[in-house]
Amino acid sequence: MNELDHLRAERLMFEARVEAGALSATDRHWLEAHLEGCERCAALAQSMTSAIEQLRAVSVAVDPELVARTRLLVKFRARELERGHSWLLPVWILCALSWVIGILTAPLVWRGFEWMGHRAGLPTLVWASGFVLWWAVPALVVVLLLGAGRRQAVSRM
Repeated sequence: MNELDHLRAERLMFEARVEAGALSATDRHWLEAHLEGCERCAALAQSMTSAIEQLRAVSVAVDPELVARTRLLVKFRARELERGHSWLLPVWILCALSWVIGILTAPLVWRGFEWMGHRAGLPTLVWASGFVLWWAVPALVVVLLLGAGRRQAVSRM
């Protein structure tokens, strides 16, 4: 047996313990056959079983007030997180509305930039770049503000 077989056996043992019944029939049969032929992995499986049984045998007395307070704090945090995401829907709606208005007004804005560029005697590249910046700068500002808001929300956690 090679090291990959041992690693696979360990992974399957952990999966079987963590996600009860999550192993496929093929994996379960392979693991059983491997444990029959490999003393090292069989010992690991036995020690895992023993450790889990010992942990289940330990009784921990928890103060009911602590449990109630913890539940309350978890509910409070869940509501806080829901409120933190509730403001995103209006932002997305306004963003979509902004894109629709931007697409509808793009020809007018293009003609305005073209007229001002010719009137000022600017090269086409300059006034066309101004048109591109007209649309790009507000989007970049929003991205920066959302990124700063997200970083601030993450730092509060």
